[in-house]
Amino acid sequence: MTDLYCVMGNPVAHSKSPWIHARFAELTGHSMQYGKRLVPMDGFKAAVLQFRNEGGKGCNITVPFKFEAAALADHESPRAALARASNILSLRDDGIHADNTDGAGLVHDIQRNAGVALVGRNVLLLGAGGAAAGVLGPLLMQRPRRLVVANRTLAKAEELATRHTALAQSMGTELCALALDHAPDAFDVVVNGTASSLSGAGIPVPARVLRPGALAVDMMYGPAAAGFMQWAREHGATARDGLGMLVEQAAEAFEIWRGVRPPSARVLGELRKTLEVPG
Repeated sequence: MTDLYCVMGNPVAHSKSPWIHARFAELTGHSMQYGKRLVPMDGFKAAVLQFRNEGGKGCNITVPFKFEAAALADHESPRAALARASNILSLRDDGIHADNTDGAGLVHDIQRNAGVALVGRNVLLLGAGGAAAGVLGPLLMQRPRRLVVANRTLAKAEELATRHTALAQSMGTELCALALDHAPDAFDVVVNGTASSLSGAGIPVPARVLRPGALAVDMMYGPAAAGFMQWAREHGATARDGLGMLVEQAAEAFEIWRGVRPPSARVLGELRKTLEVPG
């Protein structure tokens, strides 16, 4: 029988995950069926249990359910436990296993696909929700000089930073939390993990956060990322959307589920060509 997988979220119609995983399966010779499931805002647990009862083997989790996914799991990986958020569930005989591949996907895209090393850099992470929580640990493990978590609600940023204090200290990284309107100047890398792009809201920080030639990455892709990318380019930064992160985190998930690493760079190139999205 063909193994069943899906992506769950709200909204989810825009997701390219089914195309990505279908291509991964084709290139690796695996038989799997991957679909989309729009989940009611109050129905996440029921949706996961129903999918498991239907024979589902795993699911990717997108906004706004990443915290709920981690809380639902019977077992969680160290990176999911640190983030307290999960973007991938494996539905196994011994229970629901949570992991988080967002950070690995982002780091891989920044360092390998975009060619920007993070060691010794000043990094600004915007947001403290599920997306930001999933990437903070992997970003710290690249040993940036300084990493600032900036969020509209300062208490959430402080809680997230505090949870990662020990990791930051072990990496020799200065870690702090600030309100968005108190973000300092001149970062080498700015990562937007807020909901501003998805909601069509304005840019959450002033342009002074961008050092000339900085890399500005929006975790969203397609039309949702257009405003942030235009803003970054207008202020002298190199803009990058979240399409590379999407493909790289999917490759990590595929390897967890199927035991083989798919050719992510090839699939990213094909997807950008299909969507006519610049690299």
